[in-house]
Amino acid sequence: MAGKAEIEQKTEELVTPIIDENHFELVDVEYVKEGANWYLRIYADKEGGISIDDCVLISRALEAKLDADDFIKDAYILEVSSPGLGRPLKKEKDYQRSIGQSVDIKLYRAIDKQKEFTGILKEYSKERIILSIDGTDQEFETKSVASARLSLDF
Repeated sequence: MAGKAEIEQKTEELVTPIIDENHFELVDVEYVKEGANWYLRIYADKEGGISIDDCVLISRALEAKLDADDFIKDAYILEVSSPGLGRPLKKEKDYQRSIGQSVDIKLYRAIDKQKEFTGILKEYSKERIILSIDGTDQEFETKSVASARLSLDF
């Protein structure tokens, strides 16, 4: 049986051509269990925001590929949606695009009893992230960041 990471990777391989030919951007793929149900979620975006019609187009095209390939053993619910305003930062390009914007990060381990930080993303590399928090630069090891997303504080 394919594990969670394999399912996400294989789904990403199947959805990428659909995303590319329609000039969308693939933000994330996740396969998660919530309650009794498994969800296969595709987050896509485009300049100006993705529409419901765009999501339906992706969903129908991907559904056909998933049915043909049939590599997911469990019953699951396919969801295609916008990443929303608090868009997650997962890949290097997500961070690079978000430099200069307000970002929330959560750490695996607390620094001075604090695990959550919000600041302006100044720099990103594979080794470190620098946020400007109240005018002071704070450096975090990239590997210590559990999650990062665009901040909803405007």
